[in-house]
Amino acid sequence: MQRISLTSISILFFLAAAVLPLLFSTVPSLAGDKKHITVAGAADLAFALKEIAAEFEKETGYKVVLSMGSTGMLAKQIEHGAPFDIFFSADKGYVDRLAAKGLVLKDTVEIYARGRIVLATRKGSGVSLKGLRDLSGGSFRIAIANPDHAPYGIAAMEALKSAGVWEQMKSRLVYGENIRQALQYIQAGNAPAGIIALSVANVPEIDYSVIPAELHRPIDQAAAVVATSKEERIARDFIKYVNGPKGTPVMEKYGFTLPE
Repeated sequence: MQRISLTSISILFFLAAAVLPLLFSTVPSLAGDKKHITVAGAADLAFALKEIAAEFEKETGYKVVLSMGSTGMLAKQIEHGAPFDIFFSADKGYVDRLAAKGLVLKDTVEIYARGRIVLATRKGSGVSLKGLRDLSGGSFRIAIANPDHAPYGIAAMEALKSAGVWEQMKSRLVYGENIRQALQYIQAGNAPAGIIALSVANVPEIDYSVIPAELHRPIDQAAAVVATSKEERIARDFIKYVNGPKGTPVMEKYGFTLPE
């Protein structure tokens, strides 16, 4: 019987180790081959899009992966080539600027909602507010989203200026990176009051009142398909789904005014 040397065995093991990964790499993973689209969504949509995405997945088989954050930061990520399929912005201006650069498909730009802001206080904090002017009294901190890149932060700043209290209280502001973080500051007691989106305000820890819309510019929110998307058809379908008979009742439930 011919004997196989240790050297020969070592060579065989080496070849097997090199070839087997290549063979298995051609076989789709049962866990990772599910079709999906990735949505870059403004933080005020965290609750609404999660609910809509779950129903869309049931009906189409496409998983919707949500990446939520401030509109300005997400827009920058798209400019730097982030692999998103859709951008749901809290400000149409960001989408229009991306469209002008060819980074989203112009014919897919669509307004899907108009947002509202609310004056929120943490339950049990001892802070009682009837309106924005009441914010000028006291020394407590006030949470808003960062107006440098968050449309709801811009709306909060405009409302405070319209109410004539911006200068008195801007040193007491606590900035969240997005509207969800501003909400978390209030929930955790880091700031007993703040201005947040109506769409995320219905949580057990806070009380809120809607701020008059005339105190700030309209928060018109728009979506578009990212130009580099490899799932353009299903991305278009998802935008239509959000604005269709299945998505609009959910958007209304979370306080959005819908486009005509």
